Parts: sequence; C-alpha cells; structure tokens
Amino acid sequence: MSPTQRIDELRLAFMLLTRLPVGRLGEGAPMLGAAQWAFPLVGLVTGLTGWGVHAAALAAGLGPSLAAIFAVGALVLVTGALHLDGLADFADGLGGGPNRERRLEIMRDSRIGSYGVLALIFALVSQVAALSQLGSEMSFFMFLLAATASRLAMVVCLVALPPARTDGLGHAAVAGAGGSWIVGAVITLALALILGWTGLAAVLLGGLATAFVATLARRGLGGHTGDVLGAVQVASETACWIAFVALLTG
Repeated sequence: MSPTQRIDELRLAFMLLTRLPVGRLGEGAPMLGAAQWAFPLVGLVTGLTGWGVHAAALAAGLGPSLAAIFAVGALVLVTGALHLDGLADFADGLGGGPNRERRLEIMRDSRIGSYGVLALIFALVSQVAALSQLGSEMSFFMFLLAATASRLAMVVCLVALPPARTDGLGHAAVAGAGGSWIVGAVITLALALILGWTGLAAVLLGGLATAFVATLARRGLGGHTGDVLGAVQVASETACWIAFVALLTG
C-alpha cells in the first residue's frame, strides 16, 4: 500500500474522530474500515491537546481544579463531543429499551434521556476529579496513554464484536478489521512501559472497562454500533485516569 493511501486513511480517521481541519479527500478516498488502524494515532494528538491546555492553565496560575476543567473541556471540543454523545445514546438505549430492537431505536433518537445525562455526569466529573487530584503527579505521558489506549479499545471492539446493525457507522467500520489493532497496541504498550507499573495498571483497568461495555453491548444489542464505540472510548479513558489516581495518590 502506498504512503499516499496511508496518509489518506490517517486523515479520514481525524475527520471521523475529531473536529481538526485536515482538508478534504478527493476521488479514491479510503473506506472507513481501512482507517481504523489510525484511531490510536488520533489519540496522540488529542492527548497532546489536553496536556497542552492543562499545562497552560497551570502556568497561568489557575490551579489544579480549573486546569482539569479546561483540559477536559479541550478534549470535548477537539472531538466535537462525539464519544460522549455515543456514551449518552448507549446508556439511554440499554436503560430504556426492553428488547434489542427498541434499544437500537432509542440509540438513534437524537434526544437525550435521564440515563444518558447520568452517564455523562459520571464520566466528566470522574475525569475532572481525577485530573484535579493528580496535581503535581500529572505527566505528559498520562494524557497520551489515556487517549491512545481508549482509541485502541475502539479498534479492539470492532475486531471482537459483530456489528449490531446492517448499516450505520459501526457497520461501515468493520471492513479491514484484521490486524488493525497492531499499530495502536505497539504505541500503547510503549507509552505504558514509559510510565512503568502505573501505565500497565492503567491499560489493564481500561481494558476491563472496555470488556464491561463490550459485554453489555453484546448481550443488549447483539454487537457494536458507533455509539458503542463512543461509550467504549469514554469508559476506557475514564478508567485510565482513575487508575492513575489510585496508584499515585492512594
């Protein structure tokens, strides 16, 4: 495969998972499934963004709490709240649907329900609280690892679970799943090793959170959807931050 094709796949991954300007793809644009290997690379950029905002806020004397709020806010803005929207829809579907068909129907409703609101509050408050509590223990590599590992989790779910629908984002991303997880796994492992046991524990807890969401999706929906992938990303990232706090400040 040519370098140009790989670059187009990387650009497509950024177009899907962020609101960063990466130009437009012309004729011969890659299929979504071919771009999933690059999802963890998107995490490197979003993690760098969160760290940059956090460091700038601390340098401006805003303190750890406000720095945490601004950092999480920056991550929400750079992703267009895409993953959070998926988490909310997933929570609403599982919480409000008596059967698979009704759950999938609820998840396609643009309106947010009480389960979705509660899931968002839990995730965002947990992330802000974790970043605030870490304080001087905060590391540049923590941002990179949490963002990269959580996007690798999306790829793993694409490989491990069947699509719950015959259309939609989740179905479109399946093609070419194969070894798409390898690049992200190598990057995630390298970042975890830099952080030592703390990094490895964060990856483990993030993996457990991924397995939990994936199990709920398999039992409740029959597989993955785009909303499930968003929920996996948020759950895994939040779990990584919780692990950092537990190991470094406990």
